[in-house]
Amino acid sequence: SKAKKAKKGFMTPERKKKLRLLLRKKAAEELKKEQERKAAERRRIIEERCGRPKNLDDANEATLKKICQEYYKLVVDLETTKIDIEFEVERRDFEIADLNSQVNDLRGKFVKPTLKKGFMTPERKKKLRLLLRKKAAEELKKEQERKAAERRRIIEERCGRPKNLDDANEDDLKNICALYHERIHGLEDTKYDVEEIVKRKDYEIADL
Repeated sequence: SKAKKAKKGFMTPERKKKLRLLLRKKAAEELKKEQERKAAERRRIIEERCGRPKNLDDANEATLKKICQEYYKLVVDLETTKIDIEFEVERRDFEIADLNSQVNDLRGKFVKPTLKKGFMTPERKKKLRLLLRKKAAEELKKEQERKAAERRRIIEERCGRPKNLDDANEDDLKNICALYHERIHGLEDTKYDVEEIVKRKDYEIADL
């Protein structure tokens, strides 16, 4: 009985408190390590995607112009990809909202309109939900068409016109190359973050 008493009193409130604090500290340390690992992974992926800047010091005027053109094309490609991923985030938000609506319907948590008793039969409720979803799908299609035009406009606006290379001397061309490469790095940086948002949305959808 003494052994039982000792066992029962082993986890005193003070010890429980210390254990909780220890577990929290451990969890915080693990979280910090994971954040540092992800930050390092992020830097590695971005650096890998961007590649090292081209060697401009030994390049002649023709080579510099070619590098500028390659960099500008990459800027356009990245802007295009980035906006497509941004639209993917919006599409997933719509999907999450729709799935949440369906889940709530199945649980019987949909908002009941204040109508006369017996007016909204289960069949009518079902038809109303289908009608609302059809309407939402039509609105989404219109929105997608509008966004396609908006997408083209945004890409052109973000990219801007290519720099005039014809009147540029070697120093100007080197500066243009450096600016383009810096911009490529910034775009890869942002694109990576948006891709991570898409992944989080996918996990959210999978959990619904």
